[in-house]
Amino acid sequence: MSERRPSAVITGAGRGIGRAVALALARAGYPVALQSRTADQLYDVRAEIEALGGKARVVPGDVTDPAAAVELIRRAEAELGPVEVAVANAGQAFSQPVVKNQPEAVKGLFEVNTYSAFHLVQAAARSMTAAGIRGRIIVVASTAAVAGQRYTSAYSASKHAVLGLVRSAALELGPKGITVNAVCPGWVDTEMFLHTLQNIADKTGCSMDEARARIEEKIPMREVLSSEEVAGYVTFLTTPAARHITGQALVMDGGETLA
Repeated sequence: MSERRPSAVITGAGRGIGRAVALALARAGYPVALQSRTADQLYDVRAEIEALGGKARVVPGDVTDPAAAVELIRRAEAELGPVEVAVANAGQAFSQPVVKNQPEAVKGLFEVNTYSAFHLVQAAARSMTAAGIRGRIIVVASTAAVAGQRYTSAYSASKHAVLGLVRSAALELGPKGITVNAVCPGWVDTEMFLHTLQNIADKTGCSMDEARARIEEKIPMREVLSSEEVAGYVTFLTTPAARHITGQALVMDGGETLA
């Protein structure tokens, strides 16, 4: 019997960056296990991967539940192969002045952005160390992990916490040959970005195109990222060329945080 190939797991894989990452890793040869709360979207992504000749498994789950991360890893190991790559991508965002943040909303943001990343990092680290895999753990964070912005105190705090997780886990897991990194994109052209544009338009009375132009004016390269560009960065971190990159916040934002 031939040895099974290593697999990859991705949370928040039903749309946006997560979908792009799943497709990119499948193209790179990884069988992938997909997780999010929205099963229908995951099955659509699985169909896209299978159309490429890849292999995927759908593992629906609430990413804020530690048991969901454990089940994702278990299914990947049992049905696809030992887990070599884990991508914690699930995330939410909202914009509000710090004095108006409500405790329950802040708690919910941390559960999705921070706790879910912790659960996957922990489950993946246990799996990789038990199997002796020199794996790659990647958290999709944000430029909000490295720089504060007005009206994003809760979101920024949740992403700063993720970066602390990444750096500490990298120190612990480095001797085992496991890298842990955060990819920190700026504005990305996703459904979440469209909600942001709509929010700006609603509050200011401008059009969606004008709202987009206002954002792009603040970016030195004058354009937002695509999900595929972020996925390419994530995929690079799984390659041999990236084997000594660990504990890093890898910013890709068109130069916006340089200002």
